[in-house]
Amino acid sequence: MKQRTHFVLAIFLPIQIGLVNFLSHFPKFVETYYSNGIYPVISQVEHFALGWIPFSVGDFLYALLILLLVRWIYFRIKTRLRNPKSWILEAFATLSILYACFHIFWGFNYYRLPLHQALHIENEYTEEELIAFTQKLIETSNELQMEITHNDSLKVEFPFEKSEIRSKSIEGYAVIKTKYPKLHYTQRSVKPSLYSIPLTYMGFNGYLNPLTNEAQINNQLPEFRMASTASHEIGHQLGFAKENEANFIACLVTMNHPNVYFRYVGNTFALQYCMNEVYLRDRDMAQCLIDGLHYGIRLNYEEMETFWDAHQNPFEPFFKLFYGNYLKANNQPQGMKSYNYVVALLVNYFQDK
Repeated sequence: MKQRTHFVLAIFLPIQIGLVNFLSHFPKFVETYYSNGIYPVISQVEHFALGWIPFSVGDFLYALLILLLVRWIYFRIKTRLRNPKSWILEAFATLSILYACFHIFWGFNYYRLPLHQALHIENEYTEEELIAFTQKLIETSNELQMEITHNDSLKVEFPFEKSEIRSKSIEGYAVIKTKYPKLHYTQRSVKPSLYSIPLTYMGFNGYLNPLTNEAQINNQLPEFRMASTASHEIGHQLGFAKENEANFIACLVTMNHPNVYFRYVGNTFALQYCMNEVYLRDRDMAQCLIDGLHYGIRLNYEEMETFWDAHQNPFEPFFKLFYGNYLKANNQPQGMKSYNYVVALLVNYFQDK
C-alpha cells in the first residue's frame, strides 16, 4: 500500500510540471482565479494561524526538512542503496508533495500578470525622463536628509528598534491601498529570521517562506536597509512573486510612508536603481548627478557597502548563482538583475502623480 501511494505521487510530479507550464501561458487566468481568488484566502488563513507567533514557524519547518533529508541519506548509505525502486519512488513522491505545496500556497503567483498591467502603469520611458526623475529623487533625498539631520554631512541614524521597523512597515501599505486596493495588507506576519547570521554571509536581506507565508527579515541588517526589506517581503506576501515587482512595491510603499525616516529610505532606495540605470547609459551624467548628492546620504550608502564587505564569504557567489537560476526557472529570465523594470515602473508611476 505504501509503495503504491509513493508510485501514484511520483507519477503525479511530471503531471504537475506539465500543468504549471501550461498555466504559465495564461497569466490572466492565474491573475483572476489564483492571485485574486484562491491565494488571498490561503495567505489570510496562514497569517491568522501563524502571524501571532513571535518566532518563525517556517524556519523550524526548514530545519525539520533538512534533518529528515540527512536522516534519509544516512539510511540510504547504511543500507548501501539497496532496493533502489523503493527509495527512488519515495524520493520522487516527496518532491511531488513539496512541488504541489509550493505552487498551491504561493508559487503560482510567478505566472500572474506583470505588475504594470495589474496596477495599470506604463513600463516604457526615455533617457530624458530617467534623468529628470533621478534629479527629482536627489532633490527629495537631500531635503529629507536635511530635515532629519539638519546637516548635509551627517548620515541618517534610525531612532527605531528593529522590531519597530518591521511593525511600522505596514503603515505604508495602509496609505497606498487607497490608490491600489491590491496592496491592501492585513493580518501581518513579518518576523526576524532565525537564520539571520547565515543569511548575512549568503548575501541576502530576507525571504518569504512559501509554505507558511511568513516574511523573514535578516535581523543583522543595518536599520537603513531593514525598512525597505520588510516592505519588499510584504510585497511577496501580497502575491507579487517577482523580485523586481517586490522591489518597486517596496519603493512605492516607503516613499509614501507617513514617517520621514521611511520616506528617506524609500527615496534613497529608488535612487540607487535609477543611478545604476543612468550609469549604464551615461557615466559622465551619472557622476554629475552623484556630485549633487549630500555627503550624509553617501555615508548611508557606504554603511551598507561596509556591512556586506565585512560579511563576504567564498561561497556567496554560489548562493547567488543558485538563487538567480531559481528565479530564472520561475518566470524571471533576468534573474536577480532586473533593474530597468523597477526604474520603468518608478518613472511612470511618479509621472502620473
